[in-house]
Amino acid sequence: MASVRLLVYNGLFHLSKPSVGRHSSKSRRLFSSSSRCMTVMPAWVIDKYGSNDALRFTKNASFPVINYPNEVIVKVFAAGLNPMDVSMRGGYGAATLSRKRDPLNIKQSGSEFPLILGRDVSGVIMECGLDVKYFRESDEVSHKPRSLTHTEAAAIPYVATTAWSALVNTGGLSKDNCTKKRILILGGSGGVGTFAIQMLKAWGAHVTVTCTQNAEHFVRGLGADHVVDYTAGPVEEPLTTLEKFDLILDNVGGDTERWALTLLKPWSGAKYITLITPFLQNMDRLGIADGMMQTAATVATKALKNLARGVHYRWGFFAPSGPALDEIREMVDAGQIRAVVEETFKFSQVPQAFNKLEKGHARGKTVVEISKGGDDCAL
Repeated sequence: MASVRLLVYNGLFHLSKPSVGRHSSKSRRLFSSSSRCMTVMPAWVIDKYGSNDALRFTKNASFPVINYPNEVIVKVFAAGLNPMDVSMRGGYGAATLSRKRDPLNIKQSGSEFPLILGRDVSGVIMECGLDVKYFRESDEVSHKPRSLTHTEAAAIPYVATTAWSALVNTGGLSKDNCTKKRILILGGSGGVGTFAIQMLKAWGAHVTVTCTQNAEHFVRGLGADHVVDYTAGPVEEPLTTLEKFDLILDNVGGDTERWALTLLKPWSGAKYITLITPFLQNMDRLGIADGMMQTAATVATKALKNLARGVHYRWGFFAPSGPALDEIREMVDAGQIRAVVEETFKFSQVPQAFNKLEKGHARGKTVVEISKGGDDCAL
């Protein structure tokens, strides 16, 4: 599937930041087949980085404009929140993303404001750039699973492609080689963890999960074979009594890698993959070039150190992938994976949704419903 950039209307999020300058209808039609002339939309924005108080509702956010022929505009019916959104509200990745928006550093500092946060949506295509062939107007985004509502579908894309990138692209797992492999998921009750459990079980793996005692029954209901309560004491102690693992997916970070790598089967190709990395912090703190050099040095040092012990150390990242979402859609419609939505909020309750997410200990995803009519795909 060709690369497609998404611009989002009537919702929380821009997945691709549009220009906010004036565009004549003539210049716009160089890239788009539509003559829509809407100029503003309702949105939650921030005017500075900070706490939840920075969120502000406006009815006059700039309407997205197609600037490149591979872009589409999406009308959002539901939006999923992720811990990353809370971090970015506070400025996480600000320097790196600012450089991406303005590679020549022409604009003044703070030119990204007012900024719309987010990355996870379900809705329908309003408008397509001239080079877009995979979608048409009124198509559901990513050709969402037929068995899901837009509220449920909004809980899937970010966590699904993050889990897929870590387990498939980095971990080398697939439906053809996963049977009876022993997988440990550290912190398995959140969005990525709950998706990974279901995908791995559908592929025949034996899955052990760490979570809080309150989430144990919930995680078992998703198919986990063994659950360890990490609030009952040092979590490494009960894990060391188990048979060693072929792969560990770490959603927790901190000091886990100090002991987690000892739980892998040595000299068998076993991998430890952490999703908690200093990648963006390094570039925010040191700049793009020095930050990438620091990142490369850190991961190379850790990889070589652990390779000498017979195990592989890797960092995992979110990676957008249309083909992966197509396969995930088939698994969802086949009943192998279900959307795990812990709580939904109205569009007027976005600050409350951020507050809930900030408390942690999630059991699945938090979703904001933008339009009740979305389940009928009405425009």
